[in-house]
Amino acid sequence: MADTAGSRRAERGAPRWARKPIVVTVAVALALAAFGATTQTWLDAEVRGAAVRTAHLAVQGSKAATSVSALALVGLAGTLAVAVAGRIGRTISGAIVVLAGVGIVTACLAVLADPRAAAEGSIAQATGLAGTDAAVGLTAFPALAAAAGALLAAAGVVLLVASRHWPTRTRYDAAVPGSRGRAAAGGGGTGGDGSRSAVDGIDGWDSLSRGEDPTD
Repeated sequence: MADTAGSRRAERGAPRWARKPIVVTVAVALALAAFGATTQTWLDAEVRGAAVRTAHLAVQGSKAATSVSALALVGLAGTLAVAVAGRIGRTISGAIVVLAGVGIVTACLAVLADPRAAAEGSIAQATGLAGTDAAVGLTAFPALAAAAGALLAAAGVVLLVASRHWPTRTRYDAAVPGSRGRAAAGGGGTGGDGSRSAVDGIDGWDSLSRGEDPTD
């Protein structure tokens, strides 16, 4: 109970911008925004030629830039991992969120730079012809996804910094203060017996793992 109360006080003592619910919610929203953008039409292609079966083609973001959907999910998973991991796990997961955001921006910029190349696969699949002459136009969603990716990368940096203000709630970290308190309350006379008991317990588990009877 004391450890839980201390963790709550530590979290309340963090700067407002670094509070876990705020930072995590923003990062999750940005990852979902990037993923949601891929479900929309990114490219409008007008295919030219009498031999083609389809004159107009709408290309979704998930087909124009297939990596964006995956990177958005990676960013989402990394954000959730930061919320529950220990200190080392938070650092690793936060770095993954940053890299996912950078990857989203890179993929979106590739579409914005060359929409014809991004639509080539979808055009060939729809018409059955490779290298078909087509006029390809952009919608606003590639730019919106790029903006969401950039903000997600920034949110990853904020997660890395803000997580330093968050209490660590792993089982190991919670056990250490309690064991220290029991050792202090027990005094010097009982400390030796407690240490021997802990060592005996460890030796017993080692014996069992070797297939031996620890009671012998």
